[in-house]
Amino acid sequence: MNFVGLRAAQPVSAITRVMICDDSVVIRSAIAGILEQDETIKVMARPGNGEAALEQLRRQPIDVIVLDIEMPVMDGLTAVPLLLKQDPGVRIIMASTLTSRGADIALQALRLGAVDYLPKPSAKEILNGGFRAELIAKIKGHARLRARAVLSPLALSTPPPKPAQPLRPAGIERAQLLAIGSSTGGPQALFQLIQGLGTNIPVPVIITQHMLPSFIPILAEHLTRLGGMPCCEAQDGERLACGRIYVAPGDRHLLVERRESQIFAKLSADPPENYCRPAIDPMLRTASAAVGGRLLIAMLTGMGHDGLAGTRSGVAAGGTAIAQDEASSVVWGMPGAIAQAGLCHAILPLQHIAEKILALLDVKSG
Repeated sequence: MNFVGLRAAQPVSAITRVMICDDSVVIRSAIAGILEQDETIKVMARPGNGEAALEQLRRQPIDVIVLDIEMPVMDGLTAVPLLLKQDPGVRIIMASTLTSRGADIALQALRLGAVDYLPKPSAKEILNGGFRAELIAKIKGHARLRARAVLSPLALSTPPPKPAQPLRPAGIERAQLLAIGSSTGGPQALFQLIQGLGTNIPVPVIITQHMLPSFIPILAEHLTRLGGMPCCEAQDGERLACGRIYVAPGDRHLLVERRESQIFAKLSADPPENYCRPAIDPMLRTASAAVGGRLLIAMLTGMGHDGLAGTRSGVAAGGTAIAQDEASSVVWGMPGAIAQAGLCHAILPLQHIAEKILALLDVKSG
């Protein structure tokens, strides 16, 4: 039976129904063991390849699929569009190896409709606390977004409601630099935001995305393909040019410094902040100082509170902050932190953020 037509008629389950698709029995068992410790998650199926996953999806409703890339019979990249054809609402998280090729395929899968990726550790590493926390956060976050879409198919296209948190006026002076912070669920959010910004941005754009080093150059390549602006890993000492995007490289903080009338990237191996390197806080701190407070901040989905201190200093210096709203975030940690601190000029669904940025930069539409 095909369950696609039944989705809207079914009550939203209080249990998150998960499928784990991996050709390794050990990996399937280890991930299932982690998930089944949570009473709100039920592992419904453990197929060993994409073809078997399709058969399982025909038999029963699934909310989230953890999908391996390298598998016999049918690999993950081939399976993504077929699974989404079977059930357009299912949320697919790619389990990627920690290699450049694995990163490239995972991000290709995001462009095909997968919603997230998960770095795939070894069978031994899979039991560490960091992997466990990321796995559960992503599964629960994407299950919530699926449930919201089922309950209200028009919710993601309606105008944003007035936020409960207090809002601040925008900075008096137009920004000279756009700084974006993102983490859990960030790559897909960045894809949508950068596409929405188009090609006519009159300021440089800097991004810190919490991500493994092998994924960063691939992310930059995909952002270049999806948007109209060139995107690259930031290089130490590089001048930041308008209409270009610079991503913090793996394991280095991206800082900004001013030399006379121009601003430049500076890479730092200083200790992690908020357990992260690259971290968002040092990027925002130095960016605000370099442009005299004329900074526009966009905080996207992510765990934790990295970016809170940097946003606070940026707004105090005259900058403007926008946060992704809770309903559209996979995890409302980082954007929630600056929203609840009263630092935001706007708290918006992801699909409205690019429009707001363009308006604040006085970019005319069309």
